[in-house]
Amino acid sequence: MIESWIKRMATLQAAVIIAILGWGAWQGVAAIASEPAQRRLAPTLTLEAFLAGRFAAAVNYVMAHNLPVDPYVRAAGGFFRWRFFDSGGPQVRVGCDDWLFLTEELRPWPDASAAMAERVAGLARIKERLATQNITLLVAIVPDKARVHAEQLCGAPLSAQAAGRHAELVAAFEARGITPIPLLAPLRALAAQRPAYWRTDTHWNQEGAALAARQIAEAARHLNLDRPGGFTTRFAAEESNGPGDLLRLMGLDIMPDGWRPAPDRQRLANTTAPAAAGGGGGLLDDEASPQVALIGSSYSLNANFHGFLQEALGAAVTNLAQAGGGFAGAARTYFAGATFREAPPRVIIWEVLERGMVQPIGEEERAFLAQ
Repeated sequence: MIESWIKRMATLQAAVIIAILGWGAWQGVAAIASEPAQRRLAPTLTLEAFLAGRFAAAVNYVMAHNLPVDPYVRAAGGFFRWRFFDSGGPQVRVGCDDWLFLTEELRPWPDASAAMAERVAGLARIKERLATQNITLLVAIVPDKARVHAEQLCGAPLSAQAAGRHAELVAAFEARGITPIPLLAPLRALAAQRPAYWRTDTHWNQEGAALAARQIAEAARHLNLDRPGGFTTRFAAEESNGPGDLLRLMGLDIMPDGWRPAPDRQRLANTTAPAAAGGGGGLLDDEASPQVALIGSSYSLNANFHGFLQEALGAAVTNLAQAGGGFAGAARTYFAGATFREAPPRVIIWEVLERGMVQPIGEEERAFLAQ
């Protein structure tokens, strides 16, 4: 009887081992077959790359980043950190009531003042060049979420550099003859009543975006723009989840509700722009010869900010912002492209991130700022 039991256990153990090995092999094959893995492996499929070790390095990267089980492992780790340690991991700080913040808003950056000064000086030179072409440049600083909703940090450490950054940035601009459009005080006033930024996302929410758009439109009120109007904002009838990029950074975007901070809810805004009356002209003509161009960060691409800005201005705006482009990514692309060269606008609105002004400057950005 004992021998029979031992045999059954040995058989079960062998079956478990075979199943684990089969599952592991499937994970590896599926990882290598995935589209991201194929893109990474393709340049290394040569004898030279194999002998140099680049193929092996690419395979190691694929196995570390493209296994089908990876999202679930990250989600389990994210849930464990959040639920038992009130932690969002290296990129996310957890505040009160599951408010989430980027840690890069809170931390100090090396040579921050020098990076800020270099960017401000470069922007001032660009402003002067644009003025020679009769183009007005308006600058709007998007304040950090941690600054607007500081009360939700609940004791999370804010570095001394971060605490004084916004005031230092405004002073640096004013020293160069640039008065940024004031967004911090209005956004703080809104935040004292209801959220101006998403609780689980980096960006401002639709109310914060609409308020910022109205502030910018007020600053542009004196400018000579054709304002045909006709922009209206419509909202979805039903609520849906907000964007939640900080949940993604925590690995919790695939977790069901109750196993993660509750997602924000919104009635999604959609802005429409009916054609202008009479003469066969319309907003498409305005966009072909834009009066206003918007360059900036992902904040200009989120929460219908672009639509709210058109509605507040009563004029078409060409949105040339770039997500992940940093301080100068959108500007570099725009000023070097045919859109700016062939149809320069009357006004450029440059939306800059407070936290992005102090981060290290790459060589491409430095060359652009030095022009």
